[in-house]
Amino acid sequence: MSVKGPKRCAIIPVMLLALIVGYAGSGVAQNVRKPTPHDVVNPPLCSNNSGETVLFLERNEGRSPVAAGMAVRDASGKPVVFRFNYAATPAEFQRFIDRHECAHHQTGDVDRPHPPRNSADHLMNESISDCIAILRLRDEEGFNRDGFNRVTAVMRSEMTKIGFPEISISSRIRNIDTCFSKYGPPQDFVRGILKQRGLPQE
Repeated sequence: MSVKGPKRCAIIPVMLLALIVGYAGSGVAQNVRKPTPHDVVNPPLCSNNSGETVLFLERNEGRSPVAAGMAVRDASGKPVVFRFNYAATPAEFQRFIDRHECAHHQTGDVDRPHPPRNSADHLMNESISDCIAILRLRDEEGFNRDGFNRVTAVMRSEMTKIGFPEISISSRIRNIDTCFSKYGPPQDFVRGILKQRGLPQE
């Protein structure tokens, strides 16, 4: 899927959280080797389109071998990213998940109506957040093609592990590659999305 314009809201993280809850307690989880723990990286700076600081909070689910994130507002209305089981995945992918979830706050997804799961609107929002995440890693963290390959290799492994078909995995990686190779600074990309959506920008 190519990122050409925004649609509506999505807060499902890295297209994995939809499966992680059921997966963690299922027979499938019992057949997956327990992952080698990785050090958990420090979260990036993140603020939403209204200028509010986004907090990153750890949520470890015990047995789950899958790392994921979720962008929401908490019970008090503060913008947060919940980080699930980050020690289950390498640092490069942790950084990608953080920036993907931050992007849902940056583009206003969290404060917009949630589209049906796996609808065109939902998938577009996920593609936009993927794009912002890889652009930030490229421009802010200095990720070159080797860094890109490390991120997408782990992404392929994680998505395969929980049952995504190859066509979905390849499509996602192609979209991220297009962003990484052809798009300008992430802040320009975010501004363009907010302008198309008619949302305020801080």
